Amino acid sequence: MGQKILVVEDNELNLKLFCDLLGAHGYEAEAVRDGREALERARAFAPDLVVMDIQMPHISGLELIEQMKADGELRATPIMAVTAYAARGDEERIRDAGAEGYVSKPISVLKFVEAVRKLLEDAAAQAEDTTKGAEDPAPPEEDVAAEEDAPPSESDYEESDSAESLDLPPADAAPDEGSEQEEQDEGG
Repeated sequence: MGQKILVVEDNELNLKLFCDLLGAHGYEAEAVRDGREALERARAFAPDLVVMDIQMPHISGLELIEQMKADGELRATPIMAVTAYAARGDEERIRDAGAEGYVSKPISVLKFVEAVRKLLEDAAAQAEDTTKGAEDPAPPEEDVAAEEDAPPSESDYEESDSAESLDLPPADAAPDEGSEQEEQDEGG
């Protein structure tokens, strides 16, 4: 199976829709009906993404997002919030809590799948950048200084467009007849 997605949703129909939709697109979906179980299940499942309903009984999705972002094991896992209650300022509060994505209900199937794909791609790119940075550390300062003191190489002298930017004739251009006349008049 593909990437793992934890779906935290108390509504049985929505939960089935999300899990079926994700499964149809090659993702492995794990369902959580009770938000009180979400943290423990997330640690055990180690999802690549969490789809989080915001309005649930017992504990809100906002609280769960904050708890996941405070948890060392789950902090880096992207969260896509899904809510039917989309009042002014809700998206901002949800993102401030730590959610990287936001979709309002009723969902558009295409937008939902596209949002999931984008969040997973962004998380993978960010993880790659982090890993790449750890593998390719900056050269020690002494190496940088040695490069600055090194003698110029042939590439330092390669022809560039700088002559054009200074309105100088190209090196292989024939002298202009008028310029020879001017030189003779001045030297004259």
